[in-house]
Amino acid sequence: MPATPAWPPRSAPRLFVPGPLARGAQVEPDSNQTHYLLRVMRLGPGDAVVLCDDETGEWSARVIQADRRHIALEVVENMRGREATPDFWLCAALLKKDRYDLVLEKATELGVAAIRPLLTRRCVAGQLNLARARTVVVEAAEQCARTALPRLHTPEPLPALLADWPAERLLFFADEAGDAPPALRAFSRAPSSPAALLVGPEGGFDTAERALIRGLPQARPVTLGPRILRGETAAIAATALWMGAAGDWAKPRDCVSAPDP
Repeated sequence: MPATPAWPPRSAPRLFVPGPLARGAQVEPDSNQTHYLLRVMRLGPGDAVVLCDDETGEWSARVIQADRRHIALEVVENMRGREATPDFWLCAALLKKDRYDLVLEKATELGVAAIRPLLTRRCVAGQLNLARARTVVVEAAEQCARTALPRLHTPEPLPALLADWPAERLLFFADEAGDAPPALRAFSRAPSSPAALLVGPEGGFDTAERALIRGLPQARPVTLGPRILRGETAAIAATALWMGAAGDWAKPRDCVSAPDP
């Protein structure tokens, strides 16, 4: 006899929805999600959807009602708990919109626990559309099968971030103007968490900002190699390097919940 197909299928769409979810609960997606399920995925009664609530993990669900403008889902069962993520923050200076979208997307895919946008003196962008940024983060988490969303902070000036820096958290920062050790060496030798990475804009930190950062006892300067990197490249590459050296890349996919940052 042929094998019974897996349910839900790997092709089932994934959505983050408000929680907490529970077996038998009914969920009505928001308007954008409804359009996606009905018009793009063309789902109907009986079709599968995977739901995450950023609280209890990942759940299978089934379409129980669908018409031209409305869809209702019933939660079937919990498939895995909310993932554990390293206690790692990415503190990245604002860039032009498309380039910062890339930072948000890839940082989410790489598994950071929090994203803290920064305003520095050489930033070419002075603001961030938080609603749009959250959409980028959620869609990236759905695409890469995360069950935990990174916490997205409101942009803040660099001095404000440093003034309230937690005593127990290391702060690695990309310093291309000083005699700093290679990032891989520094990441490998330091405790894995709590930690954070500070990356400046394309023009880098100015002299006063660099002195302010270096004056923080938890700050650890690092270099990101022999070439000059764009702001988005530096943020993504250094995050990937940290995840490989001290993060969660060696862990299995199925894991338990971790506290929010």
